[in-house]
Amino acid sequence: MLFLLFPDVDPGPGMQKPQLLVPVMATPNGTLVHPAYFLLVGIPGLGPDIHFWLAFPLCFMYAMATLGNLAIVLIIRVERRLHEPMYLFLAMLSTIDLVLSSVTMPKMASLFLTGIQEIGFNVCLAQMFLIHALSAMESAVLLAMAFDRFVAICHPLRHASVLTGPTVAKIGLAALTRGFVFFFPLPFILKRLSYCQTHMVTHSFCLHQDIMKLSCSDTRVNVVYGLFIILSVMGVDSLFIGFSYILILKTVLELASQGAALKAFNTCISHLCAVLVFYVPLIGLSVVHRLGGPTSLLHVIMANIYLLLPPVVNPVVYGAKTKEIRSRVLHMFSQGGR
Repeated sequence: MLFLLFPDVDPGPGMQKPQLLVPVMATPNGTLVHPAYFLLVGIPGLGPDIHFWLAFPLCFMYAMATLGNLAIVLIIRVERRLHEPMYLFLAMLSTIDLVLSSVTMPKMASLFLTGIQEIGFNVCLAQMFLIHALSAMESAVLLAMAFDRFVAICHPLRHASVLTGPTVAKIGLAALTRGFVFFFPLPFILKRLSYCQTHMVTHSFCLHQDIMKLSCSDTRVNVVYGLFIILSVMGVDSLFIGFSYILILKTVLELASQGAALKAFNTCISHLCAVLVFYVPLIGLSVVHRLGGPTSLLHVIMANIYLLLPPVVNPVVYGAKTKEIRSRVLHMFSQGGR
C-alpha cells in the first residue's frame, strides 16, 4: 500500500488545516483512492466565532432531546397503563430520536466549539449509515402509528385484537430490520469509489449524497440505489400514511356528533405534527439534492432541520398533547420540588 500526500485545502479561517494522507490501493478496475479522513465544513459562509456561539444553542437542543426522549421512554416503561400500542410506538420513536441525536449533535457541537473538522473515513461512513438507517426506522414507526390511529378510529372494536402486544413487537422488529437491510449496502458502495478530488464535506455530518459527490469515479450505482431506497422506504411510507389519514378523515366526517369528531381527530394531532416535522424537511432535502449543482446554504439548513428538529420537537409535542404523559411529568416535577 502506498500513501500520497495531497496539498492542504483551506477549510476556512480559524479552523484546523491538517494534511491529508490518502491510501492508494490497486484493484482490477484501476487505482482505488480513499482519504484518511474528511473535513466537515459546518455551516458554509460562517466564521469560527459564529460557529463557536452556535455550539451553545446546539448543546441546549441536545440536552432537551436527551432529557425529553429519555423521560418519555422511562414514563412509558414504568406506567403499566401506558403499555398500549400508541404509547409503545411512541417509546420506539423516542428511542430512535435519542440515538439519532447522539449520533449527530455531539460531533456537531465539538466541531463548532473546537474547530476540529476531521472525521475519519470509516467513522464518517458509520455515521452516514446510522443517520440513514435510523431515519428509515423512524419513518416505519410513524407509519405504524398512523396504522394504529386508523384502526382505533375506523375500526375501534377490532383495535385490541389487531394490535396485540406480540404484533406491536413484530412491527418494531420489522422497522429495525428494514432500516438495517436497506441501508447496510451504502458504506460498501461508497467504498468502491475513489476520492481523489476535494475532501470537504459541506455539512456538519456525513450524508450519502454529499460523500458521493466527492468521488471522482462513476457514481451511477450510488445514484440509482439511493433513489431506489428513498422511494421504496420513505416514499412508500409517506404514501401509506397519507392514505391512512384520508380514511381517518372520511370516518371522522361521517360521525354524527361534532364533539365526537373533534375528540377522535384530536388523538391524531401529535402524530400529524411528528409526520410533518419529519417528512417536510426530508422531501425538501431530497428534491434539492436531486436537482444537482453545488451544495448551497439551503442544502445545509434543510439537512440540519431534518436531523436536529424531530428529536427536540417530538417530546415537546407529545408531552404537551398526551394527557397521561403530561400529568406524569408534572407529578415528577411536583415531587422534586418538595
